[in-house]
Amino acid sequence: MRLRTRVPEVIPMSKSKPYAALPVNRVLLPQLTQGRAGREVVVGADIGKFEILAVPRWGSADFGRPWRVENPRQIPELVRLVAQLAQGRQLRVALEPSGTYGDALRQALHDAGVAVLRVSPKAAHDYAEVFDGVPSQHDGKDAQVVAELAALGKAQPWAYQPASPWEQELTYWVEWMVAHRQILTTWQGRLEGLLARHWPEATEVLKLSSGTLLRVLKQYGDPKALAADSEAAQRLARWGRAFLSPEKIEHLLAGARSSVGVRVGDWQRRQIQDYAEHALAARREAERAQRHLRGLAEGHAVLQAQGKVVGVPTACVLWASTGDPRNYHAASAYRKAMGLNLVERSSGQYQGRLRISKRGIARTRQWLYFAALRLVQNCGVRPWYEAKKARDKDDARRVIVAVMRKLAMALYHVGVRNEEFRPRRLFGRICGRRGSSAELGSGVRNQRGAAEVSARG
Repeated sequence: MRLRTRVPEVIPMSKSKPYAALPVNRVLLPQLTQGRAGREVVVGADIGKFEILAVPRWGSADFGRPWRVENPRQIPELVRLVAQLAQGRQLRVALEPSGTYGDALRQALHDAGVAVLRVSPKAAHDYAEVFDGVPSQHDGKDAQVVAELAALGKAQPWAYQPASPWEQELTYWVEWMVAHRQILTTWQGRLEGLLARHWPEATEVLKLSSGTLLRVLKQYGDPKALAADSEAAQRLARWGRAFLSPEKIEHLLAGARSSVGVRVGDWQRRQIQDYAEHALAARREAERAQRHLRGLAEGHAVLQAQGKVVGVPTACVLWASTGDPRNYHAASAYRKAMGLNLVERSSGQYQGRLRISKRGIARTRQWLYFAALRLVQNCGVRPWYEAKKARDKDDARRVIVAVMRKLAMALYHVGVRNEEFRPRRLFGRICGRRGSSAELGSGVRNQRGAAEVSARG
């Protein structure tokens, strides 16, 4: 019997590429341009916090050695070299978005009159193995991949444009508001645990988001101290004003007198009072920022129109995080920039679930999520929400995401095309399983188990 010899498959190796970096101050321009007079060049740059690697691409499979640039100390030397290299030839510099680490370089290149291109990080990641046959990524290769994609036309112009004074002020107050809301949330979480131990009756009457309860905790820090104060009812009425009814005041005082919580020690009382004081301070700063944002939005057509739907502070957050909606060519592009476009990962018999891409800034989706929670309380949205939730019983949050996706589309049309926001236009029809449909009015309630929603999230 003749034995068969098994011949292993040999995968050809790609041509090695020079990834060893050269300090930018040691690059010799005459040696770099020798034999390349007048040839177009694309410089790809990989941006890091402390180091930049830049690679010149002269043509297909013609790359120079990477230049190592200390960020930010050697940025002027890099810009000077690039400007000299641009003499007598077309030169472009391609970058990936890398937070704020590359902003100083973008500004310097813009000041020097050098064209800057933006390459998608996702495109660079996917092209890495196509580039040299190896699915590896490191700074030198990444810079070459960025230059290659830019030369192939897979990049967009990315000129540095300083923000206007109005946008700078808007961003300042948005960041101030968001930061202090996060601080407020931190202190509220700490107070929640302390009250559950020492005064559990308090949160049955007032929420920790209540300014009145925070003032009570700052003033007394102990249910016994509140119960012993003969003027407590008058103080509560003054702090709560018309928002705090006499019945709630009585319930709060009754709970303080008969509290079953753990007795409060001196340091625990101080802890509660200090936490409440910091929470109140953060609350005041967040409210101050909101007042400034409402002032900045006065006379601004887009913010005023979107503010009628989701509130002016939320509209300002969307503007600061996603930009002017008028710069997007369609509502779907605006929604995609928020990370609310649907993506799917399926292969063969495996069918993946649709999910949102979550691209862009997460803050946009966070604030839009809270806006959607407020919107589902609307009589024109609630029936649609309940029917959709009845169908997707496993995860009610997916229903809120569906509302967010519709709301993002509506905000584009409201802000850009000046259309009136009508909830029933977005959530107005429910289709039954046999294809019949019915309009949803403010008084119509569908039967949960027998309804399907004719909407794609």
